[in-house]
Amino acid sequence: MKILLVLSSDKIFKHISLCVRPLGFELIRYFHVLKAMDNVDEIDPQAIIISAVDFPRHWKVMVQFFRSERPKDSCPIILLKGDNFCVEEISKASFLGVSGTVFEVLSSSEIDRLQTILSRHLPVEEKRRTRRLYVEPHQKFGFVFSHPKNNKLVTGRVRNISGGGLSFQADNQTLMHDIALNTTLLNCSFRAEDAMLSPVCRLARTGRIVSMEFLFFPKMETQILNTCIEKFLQGKLGEF
Repeated sequence: MKILLVLSSDKIFKHISLCVRPLGFELIRYFHVLKAMDNVDEIDPQAIIISAVDFPRHWKVMVQFFRSERPKDSCPIILLKGDNFCVEEISKASFLGVSGTVFEVLSSSEIDRLQTILSRHLPVEEKRRTRRLYVEPHQKFGFVFSHPKNNKLVTGRVRNISGGGLSFQADNQTLMHDIALNTTLLNCSFRAEDAMLSPVCRLARTGRIVSMEFLFFPKMETQILNTCIEKFLQGKLGEF
């Protein structure tokens, strides 16, 4: 699946890339309005992101042009806005067929909004696998694993989950320092509701909050995880 991005800031492009690539999209970027409009049929994107900050005089023309052949239910158009994007402009964007607006400086809530808009157009199975879902402290999720070198238990808090992995903040950060990126972790326990799952994981990102990719689940455990994520997607958070 392809996203057409029309924006000039390298910094914003890199940030958006980190947020939407996990959803499975291929990113195609254009710096110039006319080139993007000329090549849109050849690209045939499944979503379009336009920077109203970079193109304050042209974004309306682009939205009208793209919407003339790509209906809202099949190709979301997302507008990146700045702090000065007024209510009147938001109304114009909605009237022209923009699917949603997000601030170009992406906070956690704006990342979630961007992913939500895009994920509405993903197949159900892809939603389960890629949609990042924030875990509240009172919800029944937990993760612990054995250090691959010294077998010490590494405990901590699950920050978010998806069908493809989770983000995790260790209680004792020093235990993470000598675990190399891409290390496979065989002895893991993941609590999802009242079930204890035993995934094999890969350390996919290091830092204060690390990312774990699920490589393998024993038989039937994938379905248990999918059931939990389905409740998230349906908004049934109170059932956890």
